[in-house]
Amino acid sequence: MTAATTTITAPVTASGRVPPLAGVRQTFTMAWRSLVAVKHNPLELVDYSITPIMFVFLFTYVLGGQMAGSPEAYLKYALPGIIVQNTLFMTMYTAMALNTDLTKGVFDRLRSLPIARSAPLIGRITADLAKHVWAMLLMIGLGLALGFRVTGGFGGFLLGLLLVVVFAAAVSWSAVLIGMLAGDAEKVQAFAFTLIFPITFTSSAFVVVDTMPGWLQAWSDVNPVTHLSDAFRGLLLGGAVAEPVLWSLVWAAGIALVFYPLAMRAYRAKV
Repeated sequence: MTAATTTITAPVTASGRVPPLAGVRQTFTMAWRSLVAVKHNPLELVDYSITPIMFVFLFTYVLGGQMAGSPEAYLKYALPGIIVQNTLFMTMYTAMALNTDLTKGVFDRLRSLPIARSAPLIGRITADLAKHVWAMLLMIGLGLALGFRVTGGFGGFLLGLLLVVVFAAAVSWSAVLIGMLAGDAEKVQAFAFTLIFPITFTSSAFVVVDTMPGWLQAWSDVNPVTHLSDAFRGLLLGGAVAEPVLWSLVWAAGIALVFYPLAMRAYRAKV
């Protein structure tokens, strides 16, 4: 306890602000706190390990034969979309964790420490992004075991992971806003499923857009999940990716620009 307190505390300036470098150190300390908490709550590994594995098996072996003629053929198309969907769902864990911390008074205790006010929030997001990477690597590893091949090269693989993480970081700010405004974790979860399910299933994550009705194709063509899935698929498998990557970054920037100030305003009002 002494070591942890020493790590996150820092001199406070006359204006009451924590120096920037100290704030960065405190943010990483809070991120580490969130990661270490998994050791004391092993059930959290179910969400970040078992659930992604279940998604891969279900989509591959339940839908694969119908969608592409064989599980192996469908896996080649769908695995990037499955990873994108899982990552978007996992951003809502950030909302639920923040909501739980608020209702249990964790932020009230942290507020009494001489640390940057944003450190607990950004630390949580940073830790959850690390968990996203773990889940993505786990799903890709399982995909490789089932016959998926990364033909876009190691560079494409790394760029694909980075792109999904950047997009998840942007979406995390919408999760923060939901977590701050929702009354309890159950409402957060209900809202997340209501929002993310239709967005992911009306994209190119699991099916070719050309097979959809015309009116649905019009939406899918501008759906951010379509752009991200196409970009990630192209980077992993090789192919033309400039346009979907660009649109994915545009969507990520737009989501962050809209939700970051709203989330921070709601966060400051709470803590």
